[in-house]
Amino acid sequence: QVQLVESGGGLVQAGESLRLSCAASGIVLIFADMAWYRQAPGEQRELVAAMSRRGNTNYADSVKGRFTISTDNAKNTVYLQMNSLKPEATAVYYCNARQYGRAPDYWGQGTQVTVSS
Repeated sequence: QVQLVESGGGLVQAGESLRLSCAASGIVLIFADMAWYRQAPGEQRELVAAMSRRGNTNYADSVKGRFTISTDNAKNTVYLQMNSLKPEATAVYYCNARQYGRAPDYWGQGTQVTVSS
């Protein structure tokens, strides 16, 4: 059974940083494409950052240069380092995994990030 457990969300002021973690079980991250999504109230879920199992990364234009996705294979954990946070980053952040890049998608329960101005 695949489980993704996010942590690290919270309330910060604009300009501050947060690091989100996603601990995976039942799936080996070196064989999975990983991603972080976010969903703000009343908005659709959107891709924030992704890392393929080959290590290729891509980012939403709105976070390029400020957010970094990384993995610790020994801990089977994926991270999202978020710097210079802006109020528009306020959302629930979800971890996503696709083993071997194929369906099904696995999702965590989400972690709330709130950035005050």
